[in-house]
Amino acid sequence: MEKKKLHIALIGYGGMGSWHARMLNEITETSLCGIWDIDPVRREAAAADGIHVYESQQELLNDITVEAVTIATPNDTHLPVALAVMSAGKHVVCEKPVALNREELAQMTDYSRKMGVLFTVHQNRRWDEDYLIIKQLYDRQSLGRIFNIESRVHGSRGIPGDWRNQKEHGGGMVLDWGVHLLDQMNRMLGGRKPLSVFAQLTNVTNEAVDDGFRALFQFDDQLTFLVEVGTSNFISMPRWYIQGENGTAVIHDWKLNGEIVMVSDWEKRDAVPVVTAAGLTKTMAPRTDETVKKYPLPEVHSDIRDFYRNVNACIHEGAKPLIQLEEVMEVMHIMEAVFRSAEQNCVVYL
Repeated sequence: MEKKKLHIALIGYGGMGSWHARMLNEITETSLCGIWDIDPVRREAAAADGIHVYESQQELLNDITVEAVTIATPNDTHLPVALAVMSAGKHVVCEKPVALNREELAQMTDYSRKMGVLFTVHQNRRWDEDYLIIKQLYDRQSLGRIFNIESRVHGSRGIPGDWRNQKEHGGGMVLDWGVHLLDQMNRMLGGRKPLSVFAQLTNVTNEAVDDGFRALFQFDDQLTFLVEVGTSNFISMPRWYIQGENGTAVIHDWKLNGEIVMVSDWEKRDAVPVVTAAGLTKTMAPRTDETVKKYPLPEVHSDIRDFYRNVNACIHEGAKPLIQLEEVMEVMHIMEAVFRSAEQNCVVYL
């Protein structure tokens, strides 16, 4: 029997909204009913793309054929728009960060339960293959006991010149990219919770909001996890760097360039000292070729379209959402700790 299609509409047709529209049109399990955007330029763009444009948000909400709505608007509007959609009895998919704080998220969660509608968040970076490769290495403990993981995204153009650089609209890199990287950290480590965080924010190109940050998390068993976002990096550091007792892995970029280097012979410990300009060092001398072996990164494949397939299954078949609201709340809690640590210049215990 053919599966029932999910009839869904979009509120917001900017960069992410148009991305959602393209994906929804690719999936046989969904049917895009149309969009609404407050910007006439974006409405014209949607019409040019062959998409139905509603006359208003209320007309969209009054359309009885629409079962669900994806919200892809600036961060500060997620709460009022989500409540309006839920009040119309429609299910909600919201872009991240879903809210500006835990209180807003709790309000949205409670109202979705009251109205009996699905409420989920588009944490799409869970499908990034670079993340999934590192998660596999961690899960399998291929490098021996993991003691350090570093996750970075770097750019060199500052913050985009739109609502993302305005505090009142929920701008800044902690909310824009931190929400992704911290969600990846939580999902990778499973039930392990951070014990503490020390964070620093940067304001190199923008004084109103953070244009970058560094957050060092301490876990049990001496595991450290560094999360870093920068927008003034003209030489980017690796996307991922993971260290275990028996080896190290690196992923340089989203094209998955990288490698694994592991010890192949623990017995040959003698090192030839390295001569520097002001002396020599034996401690930092590189291992000889016969004591290490290089391996390619494992191949891991994903399909982001599974997100909307799951939303359809939740609504029509009673499936469990891939993105749990409790997980989203955990990330919100950690982001607030990052802000608090940076503001007070201290370690925050979680």
